[in-house]
Amino acid sequence: MLKWRLIMMNVKQYKTIIIVTVIVILLLILSVIGLMSLESFYRKMTLATMPVQFIMAGIHAAIFVFMYLTFMQGGFAKLDKAPIKGKDVAITWEDVIGMRDAKQEAWEVVQLIKDRAKVQKMGGNVIKGLLMLGPPGCGKTYMAKAIATEANLPFISMSGSEFVEVFVGVGASRVRKLFQKARFLSYGYGGCIIFIDEIDAIGRSRTFSFMGGQETNSTLNQLLAEMDGLKGKEENVVVIGATNAQEEFLDQALLRPGRFDRKLIVSPPSQEDREELFRFYLKKIKADPNMDLGRLARRAVGKSPADIANIVKESALIATRNKKFVVGLKEMSEAFERVDLGIKYRLTVTHKEKEMTAHHESGHLIVNYLKAPAKTVFKASIIPRRGTLGVVWNPDREELHTHSKEYILSDIMIALGGYAAEKLKYGTTSTGVSSDFRAAMTFAHNMVWKFGMGDSGYVGDYTVIPKEELSEEIKLILNNDTNAIMRRCLKEVEEVLTEKRNVLERFASELLKREELEYDEIIAIFSEYGISELNDSGPSVDTRWSHGA
Repeated sequence: MLKWRLIMMNVKQYKTIIIVTVIVILLLILSVIGLMSLESFYRKMTLATMPVQFIMAGIHAAIFVFMYLTFMQGGFAKLDKAPIKGKDVAITWEDVIGMRDAKQEAWEVVQLIKDRAKVQKMGGNVIKGLLMLGPPGCGKTYMAKAIATEANLPFISMSGSEFVEVFVGVGASRVRKLFQKARFLSYGYGGCIIFIDEIDAIGRSRTFSFMGGQETNSTLNQLLAEMDGLKGKEENVVVIGATNAQEEFLDQALLRPGRFDRKLIVSPPSQEDREELFRFYLKKIKADPNMDLGRLARRAVGKSPADIANIVKESALIATRNKKFVVGLKEMSEAFERVDLGIKYRLTVTHKEKEMTAHHESGHLIVNYLKAPAKTVFKASIIPRRGTLGVVWNPDREELHTHSKEYILSDIMIALGGYAAEKLKYGTTSTGVSSDFRAAMTFAHNMVWKFGMGDSGYVGDYTVIPKEELSEEIKLILNNDTNAIMRRCLKEVEEVLTEKRNVLERFASELLKREELEYDEIIAIFSEYGISELNDSGPSVDTRWSHGA
């Protein structure tokens, strides 16, 4: 039955070619019969003029075909997307790693697609759409390809931007052609998967205005109509959409049941997932088999599978550059730094600038060590990176999904550490504090305006209320609360640095001599002064850092 459906599908697909071929053969047979009935003189004359006639006919045919394809077969709306057979996608379920929870839920979707007949027999509805939400680099496209492989169905992949054009109606026409092709393949193979990456390009909330947006609206309207199955057929066509945008930015009509029936949250990998990812990617290069994957995974908190792949690739390049044949922990550490902190570059700076930068970063370092138990000082440097003269790398100790008031206050104090150190040493400050102030003000502003952590007792998220609807009195109170948090944090930072001024000078001196201090060197210096970290559990994870001057 399936073979017969495939034959019929190919006949329908190539019916134009078949009809033209038959007509040409018939015309050739009639021409030969006609020539044979002519007298010798006329037959020779006809044969002599035939090459010119063929050339002219070819020119006329080319012009006709061009005009036909341009104006009658889509023109700008032409869809040049060749489907890929599921088995040719060649991404198996075992290849999908680093997304255990999402993978388990996606497997249910695969079973629903494969067991379509059973679902219908039970009276259930066949799944129409799967929407994958998550940050970039977490494997949404990879997962969609694996679903197509496991379901063994044709796979048509497009980007949302391919439907967006200047000309009104082009996008809608492409959507129609896409679903027409999918239904055609579904008839032959028993199903088809459409994958639309970055679906927010056409799926964001519609604007009902005469000033613009008609093209995007018409494209989305056509997509909604096609997913509703208004053709009156029961083809097994499944639409998989992927986006980095938040769900609330998409049109509500796209999210309702009957269109995207399932929503799959693809989140950054967990500790176990990161270990599995490092194990997978390190097998592709010559790496030390005794490398501690758990340590690498703890250091990569918040990183996507694409980030981890990039770090491993960078480590191989570093090993090659250093003429080593095996990637070890040292090369992996350098790769982390290169990706997270940026490439080192030499910049001509005056001795005074360098000295001020050393005190600035030392201020960040000391405050981080003494006032932020949730973070650890992994590295301090006064080598320029990414437009800054220095940097302190202070990753989180463990994976956090929510932050306490104390955590946010520690972030503010760390950001103000550089400013307070400059002021304590020189009695003045530099423009290097601009990024620190921006970070500190953002934290303090959110504490008061969004999280109800201000002194005045105002509770609620005031950022959702339009500014023009808030009274000047409330704005003043909230801004005063923000300023109060900044002042208290700065006062506490100044007290700490004043008390530990000898430690501040020591770190500044060491940075001026060595330019960079690693975790073990930082701990050793603090130990000399009898200072222990609030929560000394060793270096760990995330990729947050405080930029200096």
